[in-house]
Amino acid sequence: MSSNKNRIINIISNYNAESKKIAEVLSDKLRKSKFLIPEKYNKNAELNICIGGDGAFLRAVHRNNFPNIPFVGINTGHLGFFQEILPENIDEFIDNYLNMNFTIEEISLVDADICTRDKCFFLTAVNEIVVKGTKSKVVHLDVFIDGNHLEKFSGDGVIVSTPVGSTAYNFSSGGSIIYPTLQTLQLTPLSPISSKAYRSLPNSAVIPGNIVVSIKPELRYENSILVINDGVEFKYSNIEEINLTLSNRVITKVNFDKNMYWNNLKSKFL
Repeated sequence: MSSNKNRIINIISNYNAESKKIAEVLSDKLRKSKFLIPEKYNKNAELNICIGGDGAFLRAVHRNNFPNIPFVGINTGHLGFFQEILPENIDEFIDNYLNMNFTIEEISLVDADICTRDKCFFLTAVNEIVVKGTKSKVVHLDVFIDGNHLEKFSGDGVIVSTPVGSTAYNFSSGGSIIYPTLQTLQLTPLSPISSKAYRSLPNSAVIPGNIVVSIKPELRYENSILVINDGVEFKYSNIEEINLTLSNRVITKVNFDKNMYWNNLKSKFL
């Protein structure tokens, strides 16, 4: 990277005033460093810079179909767990990027095959896929791990999260924090019912990423299921089975500080 000729960087911003202002400042600074900033998303770019919060980051990943181009985030949101750079540190970020003072880390994704009586649908998530009842209904789900029946779950639903998603909805629901480089999924119950009539696991289970988690709703609940992919709801009719596994695809993220993960945990949650 000795020359910046024809080096393209995508800037992806949400629509609030602060983010748009930061995007303009960042664009000017990058152009002065001889980078090209396209008006629309360019698939030949070397870097995606996402400005906003974690929601903006997730939308950017999904809208651009989980691109191979690395991401880095500038945080103008509230939590900003994905967003590493503060707006006041843009100059430092550009210097570090030009001098290649960074590493590239992979973020694992979770795939879901949702099979109905008629066909199967495919979803991929960065953080988590949630299976729960419509209109806050209690659902009854048979849960299988690698073909082995684990439980007949009764409650609000279950979360299947990636390691990077373990600090999101999963963590808020009592799940464990999993270091991002571990190849695992986590199955976390949402308000499980534990009574003489129903017995569900009260805590999360960490599962090897190459093992399939299968969820089968009881027949009477097959039309009362919502599948939520990184916060976006999907409704399918006549669901028979949902199979989830760690995806073969990954996205990548630029990391400027090897201690950023632990610093993030402390600053965001403690």
